[in-house]
Amino acid sequence: MILVDTGPLVALFDPKDNQHQHCKTLLQTFNEPLISTTPVLTEAFHLLTPNSKGADALRNFIAKGGLNLWFLNKETMQTALQLMEIYHDRPMDLADASLVTAAQTLKISRIFTIDRNDFTIYRIRIGYQYKYFEVIS
Repeated sequence: MILVDTGPLVALFDPKDNQHQHCKTLLQTFNEPLISTTPVLTEAFHLLTPNSKGADALRNFIAKGGLNLWFLNKETMQTALQLMEIYHDRPMDLADASLVTAAQTLKISRIFTIDRNDFTIYRIRIGYQYKYFEVIS
């Protein structure tokens, strides 16, 4: 499974985005299911503008099973909020914190993102070990 950040979702569904073609080409190479979080989707739909062709295309992509969703619960929300405190010097937003929390919970280290700077810094805690993300960008 591959985690998906906001940037590629916006780029994939906004043909005017300067990363559109690159993200589209990368998407075609994936053989694993894609998964993201509701804070990431909130951010993506905001950036695509409600009722735009891009937002419609993203809705269709999700409805057809192109993207699985992982939801925060009370416990994982606490983890995400703690991560935001830990990485306060970056600063980490809720979308990024939700992805790191999902990675830890689901034991996934691959992430499709345009934001290499942050995701090469963030680490995933799995058991007693910390590991870096495998960034696909």
